Amino acid sequence: MAVKIATRESYGDALVELGAKYDNLVVLDADLAEATKTVKFKKAYPDRFFDCGIAEGNMVTVAAGLSTAGMVPFCSSFAMFTAGRAFEQIRNAIGYPHLNVKIGATHAGITVGEDGATHQCLEDIGTMRTIPGMTIINPSDDVEAKAAVKAAFEMEGPCYLRFGRLAVPVINDNEDYKFEIGKGITMADGKDVTIVATGIMVAMALEAKELLKNEGIDARVINIHTIKPLDKELILKAAAETGAIVTAEEHNVIGGLGSAVAEAVAEANPVPVLRVGVEDTFGCSGKVPALLEKFGLTPANIAAKAKAAVVLKK
Repeated sequence: MAVKIATRESYGDALVELGAKYDNLVVLDADLAEATKTVKFKKAYPDRFFDCGIAEGNMVTVAAGLSTAGMVPFCSSFAMFTAGRAFEQIRNAIGYPHLNVKIGATHAGITVGEDGATHQCLEDIGTMRTIPGMTIINPSDDVEAKAAVKAAFEMEGPCYLRFGRLAVPVINDNEDYKFEIGKGITMADGKDVTIVATGIMVAMALEAKELLKNEGIDARVINIHTIKPLDKELILKAAAETGAIVTAEEHNVIGGLGSAVAEAVAEANPVPVLRVGVEDTFGCSGKVPALLEKFGLTPANIAAKAKAAVVLKK
């Protein structure tokens, strides 16, 4: 059985590792350090950690100021509070002047579980996509999350990093794994349909491939960890070669990966694009396995959509 690690844990570990190498890395949090795992950085480098209290908009503007003084700030809170409550400050104080601030958003998606709809942020990718110049990364596992934090630190400009509460399988622990912002990864080849997945849905997409294999359907699986800028070249190549696409994300089907892929395909090489995600509704409180089943975020539903997409292309 694959090792399971929550990507919020990976975020905290990566910050500590980078903090040892770069004294211009600073971390800000909004009274949630234990949950976002920035507490690891706080313990290691207390002089470079700033708890801004339950004031996310203020935290973002403080981070903006620090970036103009040569610091590389990572400001952290739940996705609902960063992309939601602090949207205006992210847009105007970070996005508009294109400052070098990184946003570590944890507890994204319905896998927050019992915290319910108010905390299950299903809109953050969509809102962040609308900010010009914003890079958006949604890693699929521990390995990818750590690589994403490092890449975000090394790049210049604003970056939104999406992490989860749920422990998820490690799927990128192969020796030849390479992370590059804006470049998707073909996890498995196939000729009949392409499953384009992000975040926790990548592991499920690989399971769906096995389900489809049993029914004689050869599915390609692509991991899109960077939703903006989108790897259009890889996606359009898959569209041309397989003739049908299914997207899978722990996000509203509106505004996220599915929308980005559909836009790219419609403009350049129209093929059927079916989306797996939360169907334009709010989440609800519950145990994570039950929520994933309720909202159709399962390998079985991905496989069902893939079969439907294959029919549509004929």
